[in-house]
Amino acid sequence: MRIEPLGIPEVLLITPPKFGDNRGFFSETWSAAKLAANGFVQNFVQDNHSLSVPAGTVRGLHCQISPSAQGKLVRVIRGAIWDVAVDIRRGSPTYGRYAAATLSAENWAQLWIPPGFLHGFCTLEPASEVIYKVTADYDRAAERAVIWNDPDLALPWPVAPEAATLSDKDRVLPRLADCEPWFTYP
Repeated sequence: MRIEPLGIPEVLLITPPKFGDNRGFFSETWSAAKLAANGFVQNFVQDNHSLSVPAGTVRGLHCQISPSAQGKLVRVIRGAIWDVAVDIRRGSPTYGRYAAATLSAENWAQLWIPPGFLHGFCTLEPASEVIYKVTADYDRAAERAVIWNDPDLALPWPVAPEAATLSDKDRVLPRLADCEPWFTYP
């Protein structure tokens, strides 16, 4: 597996090998032992699967706080997304900065978003399916979120605000500046 740090060292692009022949392909998308040999050790407790039908669907920016802070390993099995992680650890040298990657069924890349980061994505193709592993169970009481198009974050979303498809919940979230600190660095 290839592991590459993105603009923020803790956010990683992980690309597993894919072996194909006339029948199709095989890929070991997660191997605790192989990743541990490269310094990546995580205990995943839950897998999630989402389908976003329209292109331009935005999900995020979400996180969970302690004691249920989640790390996420995100991959796409159909379609494509622009996936983003925003550092919200107060005191971090990269506080408020983001790292992003295009994930697709074609490029087979995965994005690791550690605890202490907001996570969101925008679908680039219709009927995009996303699967992600998490390091903590879903906990409604620990759920936090920031408005996807927070002008202070200035994320370069690949969709115009008026064309984005959002949940009702994601339309009315606060800006990061209006939130209490949820995480501290280190």
